[in-house]
Amino acid sequence: MNRLLIILFLFVCNSVFGQGVAGVVMNAEGKVPVEFVNVGIVGKNVGTVSDINGRFSFFVDPKYDNDTVIFSIIGYKPQLIKVSALKKGGDNLVLLEERAYEMKEVIVRPRIFKQRTLGVTTKFKRISAGFKDNILGYECGILMNVKKSAFLKKVNINISNCSYDTIFYRVNIYKVRGKMDFENILREPIYLKMPRESVREGVVIDLASKNIVVDGDFLITLEHVKDLGPGNLYFCAGLGSKTYFRKTSQGKWETVPVGVSISVVADVEK
Repeated sequence: MNRLLIILFLFVCNSVFGQGVAGVVMNAEGKVPVEFVNVGIVGKNVGTVSDINGRFSFFVDPKYDNDTVIFSIIGYKPQLIKVSALKKGGDNLVLLEERAYEMKEVIVRPRIFKQRTLGVTTKFKRISAGFKDNILGYECGILMNVKKSAFLKKVNINISNCSYDTIFYRVNIYKVRGKMDFENILREPIYLKMPRESVREGVVIDLASKNIVVDGDFLITLEHVKDLGPGNLYFCAGLGSKTYFRKTSQGKWETVPVGVSISVVADVEK
């Protein structure tokens, strides 16, 4: 039987006829580069991710000149700069200020938790989906449905095929704010870096030590943040579930009726 391959990667809408925008993102205090910063126009599928030296570059169609580019990453305050300002030329220097997170009030009450596995667990390889190309900022994942609080213990990812020598992705966890509207709840970035030999069948990410608690539905994704060169990474996938994805940093969230095999083991409040 021929293998059915369902590709989630769609062509990015950045126009090659647009003007190039480039620059470097640095820490405002120490003047050191900030790597893997999301750079883009919200909802417009125009953007990229800064490299390990804080540098970024992408093309912007003139129709977006009056829009605003957002520079954001966990641990820093977002920076907003108008497209027209970035197009004035030169090597734009973007300074990000570190962000202090407020501690939430902790209310202790007797609660009963039960371990559950959320998401898609299929190991069926004849249907697969994932990262077809080396496009920075592309991410995809699964929406986890929980009605109450959940303490996240680990993430399981079933791999169908990997052609990279080493994978490097960022794990994002978002709370649901509204329809196709999500907010990252992490206070420190989580990166997945492994050689190909270690991802032949699957990947397990330990979250227990990070003390991540969610209240209600949440979205967990993998994001392509580093230039890995030519290659691809496909997950096992199944019908009957949805994969949430966006084509680049700050882009528009979309869904396809195929669920990539990403699941979470969590202690969920009964």
